[in-house]
Amino acid sequence: MSSDLPYTIRCIATLEGHHDRAWQVAWNPAKPLLASCSADKSVRMYAYSTKPSVSAGSDDPSAVGAGRADAIALTHVSTIPTGHTKTVRSIAWAPSGRTLATGSFDANIGVWEQEEGDGDGEDGENGGGGGTREWECATLLEGHETECKGVAYSAGGELLATCSRDKTVWIWEVHPDSDFECMGVLMEHTQDVKCVAWHPSEQILASASYDDTIKLYADDPDEDWVCVQTLAGHQSTVWALAWSPCGTYLASASDDLTIKVWKRAGEHRWEGNLEIKGAHTRSIYSISWGKGKGDGGLGWLTSTGSDGKINVWDIQEPPEGSKELEHKLIASLSSSHDINDVNSVAWCARAGYEDMFATAGDDGLVKAWVVVPA
Repeated sequence: MSSDLPYTIRCIATLEGHHDRAWQVAWNPAKPLLASCSADKSVRMYAYSTKPSVSAGSDDPSAVGAGRADAIALTHVSTIPTGHTKTVRSIAWAPSGRTLATGSFDANIGVWEQEEGDGDGEDGENGGGGGTREWECATLLEGHETECKGVAYSAGGELLATCSRDKTVWIWEVHPDSDFECMGVLMEHTQDVKCVAWHPSEQILASASYDDTIKLYADDPDEDWVCVQTLAGHQSTVWALAWSPCGTYLASASDDLTIKVWKRAGEHRWEGNLEIKGAHTRSIYSISWGKGKGDGGLGWLTSTGSDGKINVWDIQEPPEGSKELEHKLIASLSSSHDINDVNSVAWCARAGYEDMFATAGDDGLVKAWVVVPA
């Protein structure tokens, strides 16, 4: 841990239960729930809440001063066996928080919905979030020829994107009663597609691949979905993507040990703005861009990967006279999962919890963390 940085990364929960490597974590956008998926073919759900002894007399779950790291409790509430025959590699929540998609190495995508019932506790501080009720498979989407690597819902929940080792990106339209219609099969990449990420407010999709490139897609009224730009610059596999909360910037992380940030320069045009080097010594597998707790600015960007290190940057608009974003490393932690690779990192976007994130590692553990003043 770097002692000269203004913030410290503190572990608030180590969540056991997976019997093989944990691949991804995803925070429910509407309920106090965290989901994780694993090579053990299961999805686990955890509820979180501010401990009563800490939150008493305050409506702000972040207003706990030096006790922030001891203020939040996470509890396992449910497990979905899924029925996938191979590793569950990726998960994604629909914006409503009532539906979860799973992407598996068996090439299929599961769509899961919770049983009807009262007492959702969607935004309650009791941490229930309806997580204890059973989850049912509403539909199974088939089409990919081999391993599904990524799934992502659009900001409005009308579309689901999936990507695969078969080099394709599929876009599915979501209809009532868990009915899905394939709106396009995009074959722009020349190698394995590692992840897909929707713009936070527009129907613009980004994908990253083993072919070292990033593709951006938009809906064309005459040709359905088309690739509108290819972003080249990484020298090896692009593992991860993350949009800035404002949607003006797209970050990418690569096997070449760099993080690049691309800025929107037109309706369907992005250009390179920032490159971060030297922050990791091995492949960067995951990045997440959250609102953070800083004053103004563009939020906090975090990264992790094969070296087990977690870095957090405060991202600011370019200073006067410059076009390049300002980035300041504010927190860093080595060996976050001991000697194991860290496969996923994700910020919690829920109000009052913007300083909390989760990770998933090859050790099978899911960990929750907070970023607190040093």
